[in-house]
Amino acid sequence: MTLFVFGLGFSARRFAEAARDRFPQICATVTDADKARALEAETGLSMRAFGPEADDPRIPADLAAADALLVSVPPDRDGDPVLRRFRDDIARSRIGWIGYLSTIGVYGDHDGAWIDEATPATPKSARSQGRLAVENAWLALGAETGKAVQVFRLSGIYGPSRNPIVKLRDGRSQRIVKAGQVFNRIHIDDIAATLLASLDRPRNGAVYNVTDDEPAAPQTVTEYAARLTGLPLPPEVDFETADLSPMARSFYGENKRVRNRLIREELGVELAYPTYREGLQALKEEAAG
Repeated sequence: MTLFVFGLGFSARRFAEAARDRFPQICATVTDADKARALEAETGLSMRAFGPEADDPRIPADLAAADALLVSVPPDRDGDPVLRRFRDDIARSRIGWIGYLSTIGVYGDHDGAWIDEATPATPKSARSQGRLAVENAWLALGAETGKAVQVFRLSGIYGPSRNPIVKLRDGRSQRIVKAGQVFNRIHIDDIAATLLASLDRPRNGAVYNVTDDEPAAPQTVTEYAARLTGLPLPPEVDFETADLSPMARSFYGENKRVRNRLIREELGVELAYPTYREGLQALKEEAAG
């Protein structure tokens, strides 16, 4: 069994590590050849370059030999670079399971209300509108070829090296307060577990929300991380005057509580970290160990 991964980023790498027992051969891409060589030596995976400037010529043969495909490459101005360059190779291949990592941003703003996969996607930003278009393009490929294409809409991702504790330790944390604002989160280990569960229960056309059980205000999570670690708590900053990049500020323009019932009921997923509290506690223990 062979797995091919387009875009070996934070979440996809965790999945590839978790899937080693299932897939003796794993190929994955990063954006340039130098990084590919370094990661191949570090991870033992078969790494390929896939980026704006050049594609590794071995990728078509890799796809022809693959049994499963994970796509973790964001859209560009022209849509999905994977479909644009390799759609025909994928359609002709023996690949039976395709996972596309998307975002809950495609739902847009719901004023803090609870939503699920049956909620219409009404993205506000051009970035999320592009994501939804790419989701639909992958689902269309599944409808055309009969390959099981699943879309996984991820919430805010955290894990080792990327979490509120690290931000506090590095002095990069802000305790931004916006009345009524909540965000949804998911630990990368629970993303990997969901993808592994889907491999056992493929369903062409499926869309899953991958998020934990408890949306929470960002300042609440920061305060918990500070209590947990004894690190200094940064002062409260009103959202209107906070020093935020345009992209970070845009996230505060969307407020929703996302349900994860489908991954539990259909895929049998039991979250290792059902809330930020369990996740941060485990990350503190890992760092201490």
